[in-house]
Amino acid sequence: MGGSAETNGGAGAARVPVPPARPFLDTFRGNLKETFFPDDPFRGVVRERGAGRRTVAALRYFFPFLEWAPAYRLGTFKSDLIAGITIASLAIPQGISYAKLANLPPILGLYSSFVPPLVYALMGSSKDLAVGTVAVASLLIGSMLGREVSPTENPALYLHLAFTATFFAGVFQASLGLLRLGFIVDFLSHATIVGFMAGAATVVCLQQLKGMLGLDHFTTSTDVVSVMDSVFTQTHQWRWESVLLGCGFLFFLLLTRFISKRRPKLFWISAAAPLTSIILGSVLVYLTHAENHGIQVIGYLKKGLNPPSVTSLQFSPPYMMLALKTGIITGVIALAEGIAVGRSFAMFKNYNIDGNKEMIAIGTMNILGSFTSCYLTTGPFSRSAVNYNAGCKTAMSNVVMSLAVMVTLLFLTPLFHYTPLVVLSAIIISAMLGLIDYQATIHLWQVDKVDFCVCVGAYLGVVFGSVEVGLVVAVSISLLRVLLFIARPRTTVLGNIPNSMVYRRMDQYATAQTVPGVLVLRVDAPIYFANASYLRERISRWIDEEEERTKGKGEMGVQYVVLDMGAVGSIDTSGTSMLDELKKSLDRRGVQIVLANPGSEMMKKLDSSKVLEQIGHDWIFPTVGEAVASCGYVLHSHKPAGVVKDSAAAHESMV
Repeated sequence: MGGSAETNGGAGAARVPVPPARPFLDTFRGNLKETFFPDDPFRGVVRERGAGRRTVAALRYFFPFLEWAPAYRLGTFKSDLIAGITIASLAIPQGISYAKLANLPPILGLYSSFVPPLVYALMGSSKDLAVGTVAVASLLIGSMLGREVSPTENPALYLHLAFTATFFAGVFQASLGLLRLGFIVDFLSHATIVGFMAGAATVVCLQQLKGMLGLDHFTTSTDVVSVMDSVFTQTHQWRWESVLLGCGFLFFLLLTRFISKRRPKLFWISAAAPLTSIILGSVLVYLTHAENHGIQVIGYLKKGLNPPSVTSLQFSPPYMMLALKTGIITGVIALAEGIAVGRSFAMFKNYNIDGNKEMIAIGTMNILGSFTSCYLTTGPFSRSAVNYNAGCKTAMSNVVMSLAVMVTLLFLTPLFHYTPLVVLSAIIISAMLGLIDYQATIHLWQVDKVDFCVCVGAYLGVVFGSVEVGLVVAVSISLLRVLLFIARPRTTVLGNIPNSMVYRRMDQYATAQTVPGVLVLRVDAPIYFANASYLRERISRWIDEEEERTKGKGEMGVQYVVLDMGAVGSIDTSGTSMLDELKKSLDRRGVQIVLANPGSEMMKKLDSSKVLEQIGHDWIFPTVGEAVASCGYVLHSHKPAGVVKDSAAAHESMV
């Protein structure tokens, strides 16, 4: 039907060219580079001339401190010194608290704030990330290892497994960076992280009821039902002294946070509050001998720097797989948090960080940390926020913090003997409340209900199941959504904006009008094997619906189907076969298929698969407007579209 659309110089529509073929290896190399090296990380190395300069450039890539260290000045160091001392005052109490959360000796929290920050200062690309232990990873280690090995009955094995899990986490993190697989972490969407972090924070707060109530025995489960059952079946063992002391310090910590939020220049008040609480709590316990009245204290902390732990790593059955699973899961969570925090503060200061380089840095510091009695570390938000607000300029602030922790390990650990555990619980609760971002949840509800469901699913999975269950639920929902986007792409009907050759979605533009005899559809996704069958069926259904509509109004039926391919970035063999089948199906119905604005990859594949020949070069146009104009001219004049002298005039006469 309709005749031929000749493509001569007088035609209003120019033929869409087929790009010249490229050698397979060139195409493969280009796709590989775009997948794994989209940021072209070694361009600085390649540009250098001479082996020596290229070696130095490569070292600068893997050790970013070589970029800023030569130009480091005294004024910059003053800023980093203040920031480093400030975050050290937060790192020391948090390190002790989070180690207890992981069921590890408190001294490990200090060890983990000494070696890893030094490694990150050499290899990390973020100026603001403050390295240390985090509550969520600590909880994960405690819950996952605690199911198989009791930290009280077999503390040595439990400790060794914690080091081994840290080692595996570091290897996994560094491998993702070296293999350029950082995009895997992107499957943890913003909604997933918001819900997961809020759920984990809720679980951590519930776990601290043991310390706040002064209980000796507590459930090892993390779900809210088990925790509430454990709390309310032991009401006769609640200690009013612990409740009073814990609530008092929790109120103090929350008050300082409120003041710092209201007046950002007073950020140091909330930063110093945890250490102040430990000092006040220790003095109070020492003066009142509260340890003899039911207030539990930390006890003896060993003086000295990190002892080596290489020989403590467990690489033999039956516990190696437990350490491997724990390491991978905690490694992913720690990596996602660290990179997200680093990118957030980099955006504030208008500089970029390399995600894959960060993975290598975080992975390396955890590998070396596992050799030196450290457990899993990353860049926690609370500590990094304090570092940012304190005015840090470079990663040297991590070195200052590490040196402050070193002094504490060498000389000050006996001072923590009388620190009450209830104060550590209050510190953890106050830190965790900041992770429950209810404003972000409200924003998700207002903007995207599906993202809100992902967030709530992650939260409920963590709170009523476990941290692992919540993570699996969140990732599963996110992956399901991605698969739905791929398998069920959006197709929309386009209409003409009056007095123009512009076509837009009719469900969005109220003035958009249909063109008699022509159905214009837009495909908003690449065409793959996963969605080819759906698209064929959906396009056929669009045609059936349009036929019913026009028949009911006594209008002209569908004679042309124009497919706007502008959003189809790629197509595979299943997609080209689908278009071939669609062409044959429409031919049987007396309907002509027309393609508008196809990309270069689509044109090459349609040409090589002979589908282009089946559709006809003359029915492929660079724009929807030209396609509709040509269809309309053929439809109304019964002449070849090639004789159209002015496509705009032909379009105007048609609509």
